[in-house]
Order: sequence, then structure tokens, then C-alpha cells
Amino acid sequence: MKQEILSQIPAVNDLLAAEFGQRLVEDYSHQLVVDAIREITAEIREEVLTATEKELEVIEFDLSSRVILKQVEDYLKKEDRLLLSPAINATGVVIHTNLGRSLLSKSAKQALIDIADNYSTLEIDVNTGQRGSRYKNIKEILFELTGAEDCLVVNNNAAAVLLALSSMAGGHEVIISRGQLVEIGGSFRIPDVMERSGAKLVEVGSTNKVHLADYQQAITEETGLILKVHTSNYKVLGFTKDVETQELAELAHQKKLPLLEDLGSGIFVDLTDTGLSYEPTVRESIEAGVDIVTFSGDKLLGGPQAGIIVGKKKYIDEMKRHPLTRALRIDKFSLAALEATLKEYRDFEGAKSKIPTLRMLTVSIEELKEKAEELKEELAKALSDSFSFMIRKNISRVGGGSFPLEELDTYVIELKHEILSTEDLAEGLRASYPPIFARIANDAVLFDLRTIQRRDFTKIVELVKSLD
Repeated sequence: MKQEILSQIPAVNDLLAAEFGQRLVEDYSHQLVVDAIREITAEIREEVLTATEKELEVIEFDLSSRVILKQVEDYLKKEDRLLLSPAINATGVVIHTNLGRSLLSKSAKQALIDIADNYSTLEIDVNTGQRGSRYKNIKEILFELTGAEDCLVVNNNAAAVLLALSSMAGGHEVIISRGQLVEIGGSFRIPDVMERSGAKLVEVGSTNKVHLADYQQAITEETGLILKVHTSNYKVLGFTKDVETQELAELAHQKKLPLLEDLGSGIFVDLTDTGLSYEPTVRESIEAGVDIVTFSGDKLLGGPQAGIIVGKKKYIDEMKRHPLTRALRIDKFSLAALEATLKEYRDFEGAKSKIPTLRMLTVSIEELKEKAEELKEELAKALSDSFSFMIRKNISRVGGGSFPLEELDTYVIELKHEILSTEDLAEGLRASYPPIFARIANDAVLFDLRTIQRRDFTKIVELVKSLD
């Protein structure tokens, strides 16, 4: 029986000669289609040869050219996809590092398209026609939003801290509280950044307490600057003591030292009126006397990946001349998206609805419930009785090392299947295109409506249905 089935598999040339085969050759290439045909027919032969005679009596092999070529087409489509692909975030983690952090606003996306599709004024002065600065477009808006004299932008905040330390304190001692020696992520730690910059780490205080006197006693002729790191990705609670930023700035300036503050996530506006905890803003740090502030572009700011450096012009000028600046500088696409994002903040109320990260962080619980009911209704219309789902209240997270203790009330849809296990459901969703990433709890797959976009509802329904 096996030889009889194998003899029915069409030859490669016959499949290529079919109308469907010719269409695939036009869409891809002759060699890619040939390789795909060989791959698919080899899989069919393997399935036949490894099956028992009893299994062969039950299995129905459709070996028509159209069916095999449809498998070839599916194979080619899958192989042709970029590995970096769109994904649906159903986890409820708003700034999800592994899923690309912040989504961009419409204006930022349009800025990307405009710059990608045209030559640009990246480094040219339109008045003189001579070479200009790539940072000129954002200097004015950052001054408006933060009060800083000047700015520089590199590819991420770790790079910003590295450049600032290398320029301002390379070869000198840098004083920092022990409680601020944070790990940024991926085992990348502040002490590592300081070592690469050439600065020498001087720890003061204890893990939970540091006093102004600790800094005073550590200052020597070898001190290059004082570093303050905002612990945005964790909190120390209970018996604690820290030094206020203004006090630290006054001490630094009294000793003729600069104060550098790494704000990490970075935020321009106080969100406490939306129910979130207090986080120091960039403007507050500048007004408190900090000389240089660094922060991320793709976390609470809600823009592209970037390391933003703002502060005193004399220090920024030194960084611009530093050899590392060219290696770490931001590219034109990120710069265009960043400028568009920053301009949204001129109208903060508008920004809360236009910048996806802010919108997801401040969305009302009523809207989340409404979204859950809409998605449940669409699932109910399309799915078989093998699926069961219900709406429940739950908790979302901010993510991205921001607001570590914050619990955001949300609504989720709990999805189950009468045959497929929860792990199989989750795996199937991740293997779909686009992949869906969800949470698992209560022996169910959870779709958190906080991070699901309404535009994804139809796709979610299609992909869940395909798993049945």
C-alpha cells in the first residue's frame, strides 16, 4: 500500500508546469518553488513511510497537484515572512520590553514614512545650505518641555549614561548611593556602565539609607561628579532614607562638581491625577539644579527607542565633541519619530489620547469593560462550542521598568478549550501570524483588553478559530 500511495505523488516538473505552479514561480522564483516542492513532497513521503499499514487505512492522502501546491504556497509564505514581525500584545503589560515597548502615535508613524520616502534635512542648515546639527529640530521643543539649555540624543538610555559619564568623569571618581546601583535589564548594571566609561565607582550609604553627610565625606580631589539614579524599576520600602535632589545639587555645586541624574523611564508630566503613583518629571529635576538628566524615549515618554540627554549647554557641548557620540548617535528614523512624539506633549490632554502608551495607562475601567464585551461578542459569533470564555476583572502592569508596584485595574477574557490544554492554546496563539502573546492563569488563556487594540479584534477571532 505504501508504494501505491508514494507513486501517486506528482513529479516536481508536473507541479511546476501546473497553472498554480507557474503562478508561484512568478510570485517567488523558480528555485524557491522547486526547493519548496521538494520539501513538501519529502514530508509527505516521510509521513507515508513511517505510518503503519493500519494507520494508512485510516489516513486520507489528497495528492492532487492543487492540494500539494497549496501546501507549497503556505510554506513559501511562511518562509518569506520577516522574523521581526508584528505581534498582538494581550498580556496587559503596557511597556512590554520583549514586545518592542511603546507603540508610536499616528504623527510619529507618519514622520517615519515621510523620512523613509524622501531625502531629509537631517544634517543641513536650510538657511545657509551648509552642514547643520541633527539635534536642532528637537532642541527647541525639549527646552519648552523641560527647561533645559541644550540636548543630545543617542540610541538608548544606557548609551546616554555611558556617554555622559565618559565625557564628564572619565578617569575620575563618581559618587553614587549603594541603593541606586540598579540592574537596567538583561544583566546590564549601572556599575558595568560606569566601568566602561572609565569612571571609578565610589559607593556611599547603605542599601536602604543614604544621608547628605555620606556624599560630603566621599568627595575628594579625585571626584569627577555625583550620580543620582532614579530607581524606577524597583522600590525600597520601610526603614529608608534618601537625599533630595535639590540638596544633592546644592552640595555638588558648592564643591564645584556636576550632578548627573539618570531618570530611567523618564516622564514629562505628573500622572497622579489619573490614579498612578508620583514619578519625578524631567522638568522637576532640571529645576532642582541637576546639570545633566538622561532618560529613555520608548518607555513612559511613549516614543521610539532613544537615550535623551538634557541639561547645561557646557556639558552637552563636551559630549557632542566626544568620540563616542558618533558611535552612539540616534538615526534619522528614530529622530523623526521622537520629534513628532515630543510635539504631542505641547497639548498634554491631547497627548493622553494620541500617544498609545499614555492612552493605555490612563484608559478608564469602563472603556476596558466595553472593549471586553465587544471582543467576547465577536468570539461568541465565530467560535464553536468547544471554546468557553468569560469576562473577569484583573490586574495589568505598566512594564518597562516603570511604576514597579503599580496595579492597574483591568478586564480580561478567560479563554478555554474542551480538548486543547491551556498551554497548547497559548502555544498555538504564539505560532499564529501575527503571533498573539497572552497570560495564563486559572487554567485559562487571558486576553487583557488594556493592551489589545480594537483593530486587532477581527484577527484575534480568526486566529483563535483556526486552533479548533
